[in-house]
Amino acid sequence: MIKETISDAVAQITRTCHETEVFITEETDLHLPNRGVIIGVIKDLRRVIFPGYFGSENIASTMPDYFLGNTMTEVFEALREQVETAFVYKNKCRDNCGEIHEKATAICERFISRLPYIQQMLLMDVQAGLDGDPAAGSKEDIIFSYPGLFAIYVYRIAHELYVQKVPYIPRIMTEYAHGKTGIDINSGAVIGKYFFIDHGTGIVVGETTCIGDHVKLYQGVTLGALSTRKGQALSGVKRHPTIGSDVTIYANATILGGDTVIGEHSVIGGNTFITESVPPHTRVSLKAPEHSFVADEHQDSLWDECK
Repeated sequence: MIKETISDAVAQITRTCHETEVFITEETDLHLPNRGVIIGVIKDLRRVIFPGYFGSENIASTMPDYFLGNTMTEVFEALREQVETAFVYKNKCRDNCGEIHEKATAICERFISRLPYIQQMLLMDVQAGLDGDPAAGSKEDIIFSYPGLFAIYVYRIAHELYVQKVPYIPRIMTEYAHGKTGIDINSGAVIGKYFFIDHGTGIVVGETTCIGDHVKLYQGVTLGALSTRKGQALSGVKRHPTIGSDVTIYANATILGGDTVIGEHSVIGGNTFITESVPPHTRVSLKAPEHSFVADEHQDSLWDECK
């Protein structure tokens, strides 16, 4: 009985594969990029950007230029193969794909050339974390442990490929970070320097979001679109908000819409819902509900411990 059930299910799924364009069923070398290789690139690049933190090598006792040069060469080769694979699949190229090979090579050469800039941006992000979080014991704590910095790191790597219109790979990268941290930063967002995410879980930053310098986000913040009912017709349209420089957005605030601008030096309070622009130097907050509180002896002892 089970054999017949399996046979019937196989027949139906096979038929769907042949009838649905999202599947490639004919004999071909076309295939999607390898997610495992791309994650490996992320891990190797973290060793380049923050040498001595995420590998067994001891930079102090080895030749940094040899380690960095060897690692970047390996990253270049692995990434070029995946970028070429992505373009070949996207364009369904089966013959004479030399132009795509050259394009992938040029993209990856530019990517490697941007690594010093990415490192400098991330070091400013680390400083923002140290300056913005009293619980941060050191820059080492932030680099080694903070999920917010990891999400920012992956975003800054992926963004460099996004702006060169590499298909699939930027999204694979940011969704990997999303899965590990709960922080969803689309690779298309434009984010300035000295960016800090505190706690981070549940943060969403949409594709067309623009964020200035010295911006701080807390957990649960959503920088999203007002509506996506038009689907693909909205592709390329500015549908996410613009956040000016020196803005702090507290936990669970929601800011929606491509025309929504949060002016510089503003503070957005927790649990607020914003769909209209906010002038610079503005404080937005919800009025706290009136309530009474009667402490018992146990609660008093807890407060004493916190003093």
